[in-house]
Parts: sequence; structure tokens; C-alpha cells
Amino acid sequence: MSVWKRIACNPEAKQSMIQYYDEKGLADVRVCLAPWIEERIISDRNTTSTELYERVAHRFYEDLKQRLVQLGNGNLMKFKINEICTSVTQTSAVDLYAHLRNGLQRELQLLDQMPQYPYMAGVGVNGSTSASMIGGNSTVVMPAMHTPTIHGTGNGSSYTGDALYAAHNHIHNLNLSITRVFTELQQFRASYETFHGCFNTYNQRKAVMSSQELQTTDLQLKEQCTILASSRNNILHDLRRIITEYDSIQETVINELKNWQHNQALAGNGAPFRDNLDDIQRCIELLVETVGKILDIVNILQPLRIDNNDDMSELITHVRSAQQLLVLSSFIVEKQPPQVMKTNTRFAAAVRWLIGPQLGISVNNPSVECIILSEAQAQRHSAQRTMSEASTSTPASSGEIVNNIGTMEYNSQTRVFSASFRTMQLKKIKRAEKKGTESVMDEKFALLFYTSVIVNDYRIRVWTLSLPVVVIVHGNQEPQSWATITWDNAFSDIVREPFQVPERVSWSQLALALNTKFESSTGRALTEDNLHFIYEKLFRHNGIAGGDHKDYITWAQFCKEPLPDRTFTFWDWFFAIMKLTKDHLLSLWKAGLIVGFINKRKADELLRVSPPGTFLLRFSDSELGGITVGLVNDQNSVLMLSPWTARDLNIRCLADRIHDIDALRCVYPSNRQRDDAFGEFYTQRMDETTRRDGYVTNTIKAHVPAIENNLSGTPQHQIQSPHSQDVTMESSAVCNNITTEDLDMLINGANFNIADVNWEMY
Repeated sequence: MSVWKRIACNPEAKQSMIQYYDEKGLADVRVCLAPWIEERIISDRNTTSTELYERVAHRFYEDLKQRLVQLGNGNLMKFKINEICTSVTQTSAVDLYAHLRNGLQRELQLLDQMPQYPYMAGVGVNGSTSASMIGGNSTVVMPAMHTPTIHGTGNGSSYTGDALYAAHNHIHNLNLSITRVFTELQQFRASYETFHGCFNTYNQRKAVMSSQELQTTDLQLKEQCTILASSRNNILHDLRRIITEYDSIQETVINELKNWQHNQALAGNGAPFRDNLDDIQRCIELLVETVGKILDIVNILQPLRIDNNDDMSELITHVRSAQQLLVLSSFIVEKQPPQVMKTNTRFAAAVRWLIGPQLGISVNNPSVECIILSEAQAQRHSAQRTMSEASTSTPASSGEIVNNIGTMEYNSQTRVFSASFRTMQLKKIKRAEKKGTESVMDEKFALLFYTSVIVNDYRIRVWTLSLPVVVIVHGNQEPQSWATITWDNAFSDIVREPFQVPERVSWSQLALALNTKFESSTGRALTEDNLHFIYEKLFRHNGIAGGDHKDYITWAQFCKEPLPDRTFTFWDWFFAIMKLTKDHLLSLWKAGLIVGFINKRKADELLRVSPPGTFLLRFSDSELGGITVGLVNDQNSVLMLSPWTARDLNIRCLADRIHDIDALRCVYPSNRQRDDAFGEFYTQRMDETTRRDGYVTNTIKAHVPAIENNLSGTPQHQIQSPHSQDVTMESSAVCNNITTEDLDMLINGANFNIADVNWEMY
């Protein structure tokens, strides 16, 4: 929810900020473009140098003018747009940007002083508060909003989020106004019918009426007509005010629905998802009822004309358009399909219509069909979105989906009107011709869900698009596909042309996205040091000091260009680490035993000043999905073990491997003793030497000859035999009851009876 919406819930704070923005005529700009202004200023907050500040201000100024032009094309504040543009153009770019920036800082400070509306607009990795969002020096800002829960709306329902709660109250008050206008309309209609009765009588009798009677009656009728015209104008004035208020409320509710859909995309990256769809539906149901009442009033008032110029067709068109927009917008994908979709693999999805039973659509259980569209097809459908449509032809599809038809059903207990698709399967896909370095993992599709129903005696077609999906045919295409989806989910605008995303984003935006993704997969957030290391890797600093963390990262740097001296990209490296951690290191990572994101040079520096036996765990720079151990041996030398990958950890887990190596005694950075830190993660061993099935128990142990040789202080010589490597890698053996003579015979190649030797496997 935007900062301004929270400010608007406090009348004193709102009035104070309106006065501040009015100093430069920017109050309307702040209100109309609140989310956009906040996003832009917060993302550009780290602008300390004068040159950079001016550049950011001018870019903001030009983008703002473009936004205002777009704003003027709609109905919202159309009558004020010229005045707003004049105020903007009379203010210099730097002054305008500074005024809005300082205003947003004031708003955040006001919110911090409102205990009834707890708010953290920006929580840094180091615990920085919301004030650090604007002009702070923290490295990474992670926005997180805590919305108050408001109960007791009077109808048994609770609303999470003050915008929906306020909208519900506004709808209630608006309905009171509608009831009052409807009462006035009934009185006006009665007077209007009485007047017409008198007028018809006058026309029938005026041939036999005296001139005096004609004059008197004519004056009376004119006076009545004037009174009726005044009453009608008053009703029309109140009706226009009601429609304006309704438009504002509907816009608020639809924006909340768009925010829900945007949060659904962020949840695809692992962000927490507050599902307030039931609250949104309740507001939409009330709006459906309200706009129906408004339409009734308009239809009643339309034929009650005073003169032939009194036409209300434009008003009727406006109200019907508002109703159509509400019905269209409330058809959504509630359960998204998998965003990385493999052909010939079953998947599920669900759509929901938030209109409730008011329009009677739920009675007929309409069927919904699902097809898959390319990005270009999705763009064409979005551009041509209409409410009434005579054509019932099936849209063109870019593939073949089986089990793609579902029936919408209404549950009177939950008030949910939805259709579920549980066993869909994509059999074929048609791909567009690739350009340049594009791959199939860069190509985005979307599922289109559509249905056709009868509303108010005319047929309408409604449809909705899923979040973008990438279609793959093999598992090795998955990492790059997730790069495409992660970037789209994190950085797409709430309202956009499918499926446009920025080519570059600020480091703070990317840091938030990477942290969200990693934390959701592994259960522990990245630290500030982790993010600094990732920053250096992204910007190819190779651990050398530099960079002010204000840079922008491009899509190519993120997942297309190989890292220096490597054959893989940053995303390949990050994704492999995330998968390794999730599959094999989850408990150790959550326990804080893995430093992880640290380069070899920095690890070497830390270990050189640590006591012998100290070790740390870091993710490999050179091998995808590898984790390595750095340690200080008893000769005060720093050693780095070759990385272990998922294949190694499938054989023996990391905790057991650490337990196997006696040289590892104290884990960095906690300085806890190894067995104290890792003991709870060791695999339980069987005590008996022979299992119930008759097999002798054995195990595989990690063996590092270089370390063990140094520990013993004397050279180690292994007996060379065809099976010596197998013994080292798979098991260790201890021989009991073997004499010196037996060993001599072994060394000299003499024969002896193996049955006379007792072996204990462990």
C-alpha cells in the first residue's frame, strides 16, 4: 500500500502534507501519481553527488511529464490536467524533485509517529528504519509494509488493510446518498407526472378557455416547469457527485486488486503473500450493487426531460462503462500455473470471478476455456480488450493444452465463484523466430482463460491472463528459465503491456529480489556482507574495493554475460548455490554455520589471523553448486579443500564429512567447537558390527591425505594393491589378531589363509 494512502487515513497528517505540496502546486500530482512517485524516489534515494542528483531529477521531471500526458487521456481529474501541467512546468526539475523528495521524507516521519498505523517502509539488512529510504547511507533497503488489521465492519466481516476498510465505509456512505437521491427522484417523478397531466389537460381545454384563464394557466405551468427544472438539476448535480465518488472508490478497489495481483507475482519469487482477496471481493460485490442502483437512477431520470436538449446519454454511457470495467477487472487467476512449465507434465490452475451472485451469472455455471498465448498474442489481446463481443470464435493459440475446459461453480457458503483446472497438460508449443542471442528460455508465454456470458440481456466475453510462463522441454533449461521469471516477477510494473520489463534495474532493487528468492528457498536471509559480496561479483570487482552501491545492473550482466574467467553467468552461479543449499545444506545454513558468500582472498585473510584448526565453509567461485572448506592447519598454513557438489553430498552429508576430518576443530565465525556446532547434524551410526541381515556394517569417510600426512609428522606410505583406492574411498578397515610374521608374509607376497584373519568394518 502506498505511503500516501496511509497518510490520507489521518486527516491532520493529510492536511499538513497537502499544504506542503501546495506551496509549489504539486498536491494534485502527489495524490494522482502516489505509487509511481514513491517507487521512483525510493529507488533513486542514494544520490549524494550533485551531478548525479541533477541527472536523476531531470530524468524524473521528463518521466513525470509523460505520466501527466497519459493521465490526461483518462477520466481521472481530466478537468484539472491543464492546471497541473502548468504548475509542473513553472517549477525547475531540481526544485520539483527536491520538493517531492523532502515531502516523502516528511510523510515517512509522520508515519513513524503514528502508533495506530505501524509502518516500516524500508527495513535494511542491518535493521535500518524507514527513514533510511530517502537519503540514507545503508547499503541495501528492503521495503516491507506492515498493514493494520481492522475488525468490526458491522457486517461480520473483517478487513485487512485500511484502504479496503475506508472503501467499505465510503460505499456505505455513498449508498445513503443514493437512497436520498432516489427518494428525491421519486418525488420529482410524481411532480413531473402531475405537471404533464396538467399540461395535457391545458392543451385539450385551451380552445375553450378564456384569454384570462389561458394567461393564468400558462403562468402557472411555466412556474411549475421552472420548479421541476430546478429539482431535476439538483438531482442531476447530486447524481454527478455520486458518480464521481463512485469512480474514485471503484478506482481504489481495482487498484487494491492490481496490488494483489502484483503481490502474487512477487510471491512467485518467494515474497510473503497477504491474501486479502476475500476482502477485495466483498468491496467489489458492494460496488456491483451500488453501480446497479446508480444505473437505475440514471435510467429513471433519462426520460423525465424538461426540454429536448436535456440528454443524459453520455452519463448513461459513463456509468455502464464503469460497470463493465468492474466486471472485467474482477475476473482473475487465483491460482497461477507453474511459471516454468515443462511440456507433457501435468499442472493445475484456478480462476475466480469476484462479482458474487448479484448479476445472476453464477446461476448458469459458465464454462471457461484455457489456451496458451505468445507474448505478441498477449499484447494484441490486451490492446483489444472489450466488454461486449459478438464473435464467439476461439482465439488463436500457440500450443495445445489438454483438459483445458472447466466449469465455474458458486459456493454459497464461501461466496467463491471459481473454476479449477487440476490436470492440464501442455502437449505442444509453437515458438516465435528467435532474434540475435535469444533462446527458448527467454521466450515468455501466458495462459489465457476466457468465457462468454449474458449480462443485462447482452453477451459479454471476459478473459484474464496468467503471469508469464517459460516453456521448457528438458530439466537443464530450468536455471535460465527461472532467470527470466525472477526478473519479470520482481521488476514488472503493476500495469504494463505484456510482458515488458526494464532492461536494467538499480542494485537496491536487485538486492531485494535476490534476498527474497534466497530466503524463501533456504529459510535464512542474506546478510549485508553476503549482499556486498554478491554486489562485487555482479559488477566484476573481484573483491577489490570500489563501487558505491548505486549502480544499475543490466539483464545481460544478470544472466547473459559470463563472469570473468568463467564459462557461466552470475545467475547460473547464484541459482546453483541456492539449489545446493536447499537440497543439501538447509539445516547448516539456517543454523548460521555456513559463511557461504565470501571470496577466496577474503577467506584467506580471515583464516590467517585465526588459531590452528579454525575452518569456514564458503561457496565455490570456480565450480557451479560447490561448497568448499577453508582451514588453518597446525603449521599455520591456510588450505582450501576442493569443492564438494551435490553429487558428493548425496553420498555423504556435509556435517559427516566435517566430522571425518580431525584437523577441523573450530568453526568460523562463531568460534564454536566443531562437535558442539555440528553434533546435532551428524548421521546416527549403528552400534552393532553385524546387522540383522548378516551384513557387516561399513561406511564411507572423507579422507584428505595432505592434512592427515601433516598431522602425523612422518611420511605415510600406503600398501599398493589393486584394491587400495576402493578401501580409501569406500571404507576403512582394522585388522585384529595379525602377527608380525603375517604382516611380513603380506609384504613379501607370501600366502596365508584369509579365514584366519578377523576384520572389523566400521
